[in-house]
Amino acid sequence: MYSDGGLPLQVRSGSPGYINLLDALNAWQLVRELREVTGLPAAASFKHVSPAGAAIGLPLSEALRRAYFVGDKDELSPLASAFARARGADRVCSYGDWLALSDQVDLSTARLLRREVSDGVIAPGFSAEAFDLLSAKKSGRYCVLQVDPGYDPPPMETRQVFGVTFEQRRNFVVPDASLLDNVVTRRRDLSETARRDMLIGLITLKYTQSNSVCLVADGQVIGNGAGQQSRIHCTRLASDKADTWHLRQHPRVLELRFRSGLDRVDRDNAIDQLLRQDLTAAEERVWRECFADVPRRLSADERRAWLDAVRGVTLASDAFIPFRDNVDRAHASGVEYIVQPGGAQRDPEVIAACDDYGMAMAFTGLRLFHH
Repeated sequence: MYSDGGLPLQVRSGSPGYINLLDALNAWQLVRELREVTGLPAAASFKHVSPAGAAIGLPLSEALRRAYFVGDKDELSPLASAFARARGADRVCSYGDWLALSDQVDLSTARLLRREVSDGVIAPGFSAEAFDLLSAKKSGRYCVLQVDPGYDPPPMETRQVFGVTFEQRRNFVVPDASLLDNVVTRRRDLSETARRDMLIGLITLKYTQSNSVCLVADGQVIGNGAGQQSRIHCTRLASDKADTWHLRQHPRVLELRFRSGLDRVDRDNAIDQLLRQDLTAAEERVWRECFADVPRRLSADERRAWLDAVRGVTLASDAFIPFRDNVDRAHASGVEYIVQPGGAQRDPEVIAACDDYGMAMAFTGLRLFHH
């Protein structure tokens, strides 16, 4: 690790590896831009150079506290709320993640972070109490990176693949409200909440391996479909993850009775398997052992009734949506707002699909591919 202008970060604890640093530097840029655009503390959970979750520091509902395993007595600072939301978007995928936090890490956030299985964290600073807590994680091997919040990289980036060096300009565009003015559907109203969630989606996609689509609700990513070759596969993946996020808040799921001593990751996996329809016989046997009382699975009608009540979700796409099937699938997951670059041959068909469902869609004219 080196930089011609000096390193913009300091290793405070642990020993980060190559992939750790890729995650850390991409995640830091994401939360810095969320902080800049929304004015609120932000957090991101990264795995394999894509965000599993990203969020800003809005208060958690009682259902989210329970779904994220945040205790009633846990006092949450805005940064801690952002962390809980980012880490709770997809708890199975966030296992062993790298975390980025936009503000100095306080004790409230460090206490939540210490409970989770994670490789490391990057932030602009740490309170003394927070650092003491985190530097003791993993018997002192937990990676803690402190980044210079004022650092701006040079305009050109280089990369070497197979002995060949590439160079291109960095993407300095920070998505803001000016990108949301071109609303192309009959429904033209974009609430302030929808505008905020559109920007969260766009900034998240800017640092997600392409192709990618993400769904956002209430200030946080709830499903990220990253790195798929087909746009519809991105949309299906993101929507399926969002459905799981919503179903985790179903009363039947919140009231599960796990067997004594079951750790957090096994609870996460058990909930994920509860909500799946395709377990093998071997998986089913292991799953049943997780509970004091083995629960009855939600029926297809119960799942659909819960998901049909979902409204106000935003879908963001890093490149144009080529076919209406993406809109059809998104509607089943409560999407009411879409933001995408536009420019496909079948834009009229995609717009007509949005009109069929009463959605509002904005064209940004900005592609956000990231590799």
